[in-house]
Amino acid sequence: MISSILDKFVVRVNCMTFNHKNYIEDAMNGFCMQQTNFPFICVIVDDASTDGEQEVIRNYLHEHFDLEDDSVVRNEETEDYIYSYARHKTNHNCYFAVYYLKYNHHSIKKPKAEHVKEWKQPVNYIAICEGDDYWIDPLKLQKQVDFMESHPDCTMTCSRAKLYSERQHKYIGERYCYNNSQFVDPKEIIERSGLFINTCSILYKREVKDNYPDYCKKSAAGDYPLQIMAAMKGKVYYFNETMSVYRVENSNSWMGRLDYFKDADKRIRIIKSEVDMFKGFAKDYPSFSQIFQNRIDSYIYGCFPSGRVPMKIKKEYMYFFKEDISKFGMKWRTLLYMIYLVPGLSTLLFPIVMKKYNVHNHYYE
Repeated sequence: MISSILDKFVVRVNCMTFNHKNYIEDAMNGFCMQQTNFPFICVIVDDASTDGEQEVIRNYLHEHFDLEDDSVVRNEETEDYIYSYARHKTNHNCYFAVYYLKYNHHSIKKPKAEHVKEWKQPVNYIAICEGDDYWIDPLKLQKQVDFMESHPDCTMTCSRAKLYSERQHKYIGERYCYNNSQFVDPKEIIERSGLFINTCSILYKREVKDNYPDYCKKSAAGDYPLQIMAAMKGKVYYFNETMSVYRVENSNSWMGRLDYFKDADKRIRIIKSEVDMFKGFAKDYPSFSQIFQNRIDSYIYGCFPSGRVPMKIKKEYMYFFKEDISKFGMKWRTLLYMIYLVPGLSTLLFPIVMKKYNVHNHYYE
């Protein structure tokens, strides 16, 4: 029975979550509200949360999913996780596959992909929504799938999203790519960073990750190389409709926990992984090589640890990227050394460099 269901799933929703107790119910509500003419599977992986999130997920399944249907329900336990699979009580196109990990995989750099490998192939499209974001449009998946089915050269779709501030406890605006629905310029996807496209709004073809190169897999931010790869392999379409909510100013987020004062070495290596990713794309997609090189230059400049950051960390940064910096033009090397020597100067010089490399701010309202 399980195998026959697997063959029918059109979309897999990837939801990786950790310590999102206060948010995960919003995410699950967004999944379950989806009105589709096709079945979809939501794969939720809780990485051994310590805030009680796993209990929240269990209670949600007991309340909203049919756990008595023996022809569908599946429960397993291994040394790595406890697993539950079931179908929603009223939305019969919605299925959950939940993995409650018994120990934190992220802390020991153990991949989670092996646990969820049975869900890798039997879908056409993959959607992304982490445990602290959520969907608000019940037709989100249907609209995206319909568009991609009618545009075979489209590899990814995305949309406008509301921004909710955890610090201010209110909506503070929206992030969007354009003022109209349209295809996204690949050059802009490269230049405007991974925050240009709202990750929680993404739906992409499974084939985008076929033969996925190591420079993408090793990149610290997994959504950015995914967006670029989709643009290299086809077209990316943007819906100027607010379909999702993206939480910002969240101290528990991956971005919110990093700073040069506490994690200088880790942050520098994360930046290095991004630079290596740009270099890999430049080699594999030579028609965009100059755009990727410009991105490398602006990224190294923009991530420089200026201001009150200790000189020791600045020196480490300069040493780490000395080969790349040596390829800068004289003018831009001079500017970088100026902010290296004069704290606070980067604030004045950064807009000049961003204009030179044609890097724009993100759209908000």
